[in-house]
Amino acid sequence: MSGPLGWVRDHMPVLGALAEEYRDTQPFAGHTVAVNSHLEAKTGRLIEVIAAAGADVLVTGSEPYSTQAAVVAALEEHERITLFVEAGMDEKAWASGQHELLAASPDLIIDDGCELIAKVHADHPGVASGVIGAAEQTTAGITRLEAMESDGILQFPVFGVNDTPMKHHFDNVHGTGESSLANLMITTNMMLSGATVVVAGYGFCGRGIARKARGLGAQTIVTEVDPRKALAAYMDGHRVMSLEEAAPKAEYVITATGNRDVVRAEHAEAMADGAILANAGHFDVEIDVDALETAAIRVTTPREGVRQYEMADGRRINLLAAGRLVNLTGPVSQGHPAEVMDTTFAMMAVAIEAFTRDSSDLSPGLHPIPDRLDKAVAELKLDTLDVSIDSLTHRQEAYLHEWNHADMHF
Repeated sequence: MSGPLGWVRDHMPVLGALAEEYRDTQPFAGHTVAVNSHLEAKTGRLIEVIAAAGADVLVTGSEPYSTQAAVVAALEEHERITLFVEAGMDEKAWASGQHELLAASPDLIIDDGCELIAKVHADHPGVASGVIGAAEQTTAGITRLEAMESDGILQFPVFGVNDTPMKHHFDNVHGTGESSLANLMITTNMMLSGATVVVAGYGFCGRGIARKARGLGAQTIVTEVDPRKALAAYMDGHRVMSLEEAAPKAEYVITATGNRDVVRAEHAEAMADGAILANAGHFDVEIDVDALETAAIRVTTPREGVRQYEMADGRRINLLAAGRLVNLTGPVSQGHPAEVMDTTFAMMAVAIEAFTRDSSDLSPGLHPIPDRLDKAVAELKLDTLDVSIDSLTHRQEAYLHEWNHADMHF
């Protein structure tokens, strides 16, 4: 089948395997599943798999400017899918659409950034009481969920898919690393080789960006607020310093912290002429765009997707994708590679499927996804790659569960 989803279907075999299983088992029959994610082709594939598994699917976007019109048009043709988002809508209309979706009373939620989970608790408590469970796929979303759990307000269980080994080591490191740098280079048509690239944040996403930038020949600097992550970056071979110290050296600054106001006015004041800023974290709050607007004497668009701020002293600072996610909201952005989102979305699917079978066992709150589900998706991925691995022998298995190794000889 062609169309905007045809290519990704061919490159998302793990979801394809789940789709075959779900068509037979119909695990979501009788359920209404809300899906909140960046509405591009890979998300479209997840949505059609959930619908084929028997669900009525309610769809919104986790961010108003990453919605692709062709994907919306393709999904609108499906009778079990209802969209509350469209390409080009402004932030007010986007938020209104999310509230309309929640008013339709989903009982399972696939979320990005905790947008739906937070809104259903804040504004639709009656709907929240009927939710069986949810799954969250981002670091920013987990942070919000931890705050909600700390406040004791979560009314249903949520699986923290973002914190699984598959998500950390595959999606965050390789997906964010490759897609952020690829879209940065395409948008600017400039080289990273030999350039000084400052990466703010050394979580799994920042680690992937820094590692891959250095692989392309960049001189990498990492900034951090956590001493352990800073030490990890240092031991991985990156220079580590404060952003205040790094700003004058930077040709590129890429944020990946999941926090706000990372690049502030004092950093912009120290940057060299031509510095390029990009955000690979969540939302549009990591770079203080208002500070750039205030400081600039002129703002131009020298290239599509690039906003240039000219300062009073003649320096020019270039901001990509208006400070939003560079890998999803730029003019040529396509998000993570299909092979990466294949495993992440498979994790989201099996997480909410677990609620249709095991929901009574979980109390309201944030829960780690069962390790068996994470391993099952990894095994499916290896199968699609035709990669085989070893199995433990019975003796090895027993050894791992014994503390008194009586038969050991020293």
